[in-house]
Amino acid sequence: MRVIEQTQPSGAPRCRRGSLRPKLGRVTRRLKRSTAGTALIEFAVALPVFIVLGMYGTELAYMATVNMEVSQLANSVADNASRLGQTDNSSVTPTVTETDVDSVMEGALRQGSGIDFQEKGRIILTSLERDSDTGEQYIHWQRCRGGLDEDSSYGAEGDVVADGMGKDDREITAPANSAVMFAEVYYNYDGIFGDMFVGDVLFKQEAAFIVRDDRNLGPGVTGTGGNSSCTS
Repeated sequence: MRVIEQTQPSGAPRCRRGSLRPKLGRVTRRLKRSTAGTALIEFAVALPVFIVLGMYGTELAYMATVNMEVSQLANSVADNASRLGQTDNSSVTPTVTETDVDSVMEGALRQGSGIDFQEKGRIILTSLERDSDTGEQYIHWQRCRGGLDEDSSYGAEGDVVADGMGKDDREITAPANSAVMFAEVYYNYDGIFGDMFVGDVLFKQEAAFIVRDDRNLGPGVTGTGGNSSCTS
């Protein structure tokens, strides 16, 4: 009887029984000792926190910037209104016209165009004066611009303001035979990221300047066709 022995070609790999288990053990031990992915895991965990903090910081910085711009806008309106009539070279004491007021308001709207002020803001310009007969402080005239629905905190045209205008204990009053141009500026701030952090915030800034030159206060605002009525 002939026995046929089957041999394996010399180039073929040989499977050694029991050799796979030691290899898996060594790989497992290396994985346990390895710290190569620790930093990546920590970064993945911390990244959302840093993103949220960065977004919140951006929101606060932009809020501060917008609030400062609203403050500058209030200063510009009051300052420019106080200078109306300075360049009038006629021998007659000038009055404030509707065109003059519109030019001040239009300049403010353009100044605030970067924050969409015309749609989200409101300017209220008041001429605070002293009644020559009673000595009381009153609002002689008032003009407004901007799409935001806000009224003056001190009253409307013709109202008496006994203590003047401004924050408590720092009220501003007009001297005799002169006027104070008082500007109230409101702005409805929408967050960059919606209402995730701050929601809607109403900014309010005030500024006041005394009239810089002689002005005929008697007729108030003269002319017709103005676009700055507070009732429109």
